[in-house]
Amino acid sequence: MKTENYFEDQLENKAVIISPDKGEKLELNTISITFKVTSELSNDQLGVYEISLPPMAIGAKLHYHRFMDETFIVNKGTLTIQIGDKEYQAKPETVAYIPRFTPHGFKNDTNETVKLTLIFNPSQKREGFFKGLYETLNETPINPEKYLKLYNKYDSFPVDTSNMIPIRE
Repeated sequence: MKTENYFEDQLENKAVIISPDKGEKLELNTISITFKVTSELSNDQLGVYEISLPPMAIGAKLHYHRFMDETFIVNKGTLTIQIGDKEYQAKPETVAYIPRFTPHGFKNDTNETVKLTLIFNPSQKREGFFKGLYETLNETPINPEKYLKLYNKYDSFPVDTSNMIPIRE
């Protein structure tokens, strides 16, 4: 009979180093998303994604999450973050932590590209959301019911379903 050792840790090395040019990359129209730490890699505990928002692009309109927190780290440019009915200009090195049930959205209101790191905790298989977004936003016209179904499946809930598609009118 094998005896379990309840008093000593079993050490493992499951660390992963992801260099700047590595990770699966999606191009959503002009927005790019690179998967760095995925749900699969982190056992669904953490998702880390690099986002590149071109000038005047909308990342997401006002929405909230029920089961995950979201953190924005601005690396380059000025990101406009909406929290509730207020907007904030987040410059490089700004960290914005958005806990669950906090209405938020983000966009680039400038003429230069914004680069940011987006972190979801837990990750809730967020890669499926981004891949579904890629499919949905590349359809013409964009189907609002399909968009909302995708949003809701991946723990995202628009504050106003009549103004949820991330495009400028």
